[in-house]
Amino acid sequence: MLIAGLQKLSLLDYPGEAAAVVFTPYCNMNCGYCHNAHIIGRDAPLIEEEEVLAYLDKRKGLLGAVVVSGGEPTLQPNLPLFLRLVKGMEYLIKLDTNGTKPDVLRALAQQNLLNYVAMDLKAPECRYDEITGVKNDMQAIKRSIFYLRNGSVPHEFRTTFAPQLTKEDILSAVELIEGTDRFYLQQYRTRDERDERPHPPTYVQETAQAVREKIGVCQVRGL
Repeated sequence: MLIAGLQKLSLLDYPGEAAAVVFTPYCNMNCGYCHNAHIIGRDAPLIEEEEVLAYLDKRKGLLGAVVVSGGEPTLQPNLPLFLRLVKGMEYLIKLDTNGTKPDVLRALAQQNLLNYVAMDLKAPECRYDEITGVKNDMQAIKRSIFYLRNGSVPHEFRTTFAPQLTKEDILSAVELIEGTDRFYLQQYRTRDERDERPHPPTYVQETAQAVREKIGVCQVRGL
């Protein structure tokens, strides 16, 4: 599997576990606020898979989980093989995905290769193409939501509260996941001084409360 980055320790990315985070290159979206934009292009520098697997093998018993993020990991043809190797080391596995490949998501779950999934909900349906910078297959994204909602893999949905989005956008977006047990509204973080400013914390909290009133759940991250 192609790998563009390795975070050797994270206490935030897998619920309740110390984890390593493996980043895959390339993405089929082009979100303007992406913090991993440096790894989504075709010229992204790569790390040897063997080097990553050797590190994970060495840290068995010290780390509890491996998070595979991106980019968009479901674009990687060898993702199932990599996950099987990681599973063989008795790690819990979390997948971060944008939900554009529901068939891949379903196949990984059916092979018992996933312990947790975090799916990004980018925007209300009417603004998905605008916010992600590409033409999206919304039916595929909805199939991923449906599969997670009706499957057995623990999961969460999350939205980065980018400056381009409003409270009304968030309230419209969460209609796609109504009934979910876990939704996280994530504060946007600037990359440099040229970026748009994030929403004020009071506005984020106000939006989160409105989401809770609408669908019953919403936790805030990043404030």
